[in-house]
Amino acid sequence: MTSYLLQQIVNGLILGSMYALVAIGFSMIYGIVRLINFAHGDIAMIGAFTALAVMIVAGMPLPVVILAVLVVGAAMGLAIEFVAFRPLRGAPQVNGFITSLAVSILIQNVAILLLTAEPRGVAFPAFLSERIPGLPINVDLVDILIVVLAVALMLGLVTIVNRTRLGMAMRATAENLDVARLMGINVNRTIMAAFAIGSALAGIAGLMWSARYGQIDPIMGFLPGLKAFVAAVIGGVGSIPGAMLGGYLLGLAEVLFVGLLPPEYAGYRDAFVFGTLILVLLVLPNGLMGRAAEDRA
Repeated sequence: MTSYLLQQIVNGLILGSMYALVAIGFSMIYGIVRLINFAHGDIAMIGAFTALAVMIVAGMPLPVVILAVLVVGAAMGLAIEFVAFRPLRGAPQVNGFITSLAVSILIQNVAILLLTAEPRGVAFPAFLSERIPGLPINVDLVDILIVVLAVALMLGLVTIVNRTRLGMAMRATAENLDVARLMGINVNRTIMAAFAIGSALAGIAGLMWSARYGQIDPIMGFLPGLKAFVAAVIGGVGSIPGAMLGGYLLGLAEVLFVGLLPPEYAGYRDAFVFGTLILVLLVLPNGLMGRAAEDRA
């Protein structure tokens, strides 16, 4: 029983790592422009197909695949911000909400037209599937890579936000966009950076998803994207540390819900996730680490 529980905790940390990377993008974008970008999960799908193209078709090694996914994810985030969201800046929030849903549906349908809806298997290098010896649970090398890469990227992001001029500009813009503009901050460049960084991390989450589960399809990013949004709400939308915490808490809770309850409840895992969202909003409307809007300058 102890080894089974430990196995479920490890599985939850792996799932939480992927949720956390996507949730960070939700929080970064909302924190700066007060926009919930529901197309964000579809960037993970684009990242997964980019990995498939670069690794299988072009035959590139894994480090090149990771770099390509980061670049393509960032480029997609910049394109979405410039084409879909920048013209709506200053419009009511509902406009951005509807637009993000439209962009999500557009990305999915274009992907289906170009790639077909048929799921595709992704074969990563065989050494990634090797089990780590000497452990009482099943942990493959790819599991270690997912957690280590996720933590490294999140630590890198925290360093950028807290220690660089770009991070200072992002924090100032998140506090008050108009005041940041008056202080000489290039608000457009800052918002573009938030979209690029958040989308690059979502792309990496898609790469991790394909490496972990071995199958991808054009609508694979929608439901995990919604769950990552739930993670962002749990942690506090607009809080990057909260998004990380929420991602891991949700990943652990979802896996333990399926792993510890009788098998007949496994089909209700999505209901559990969104029920958790309702509960959090009722008890902690601002999440674990969020702040009320009126607390901002």
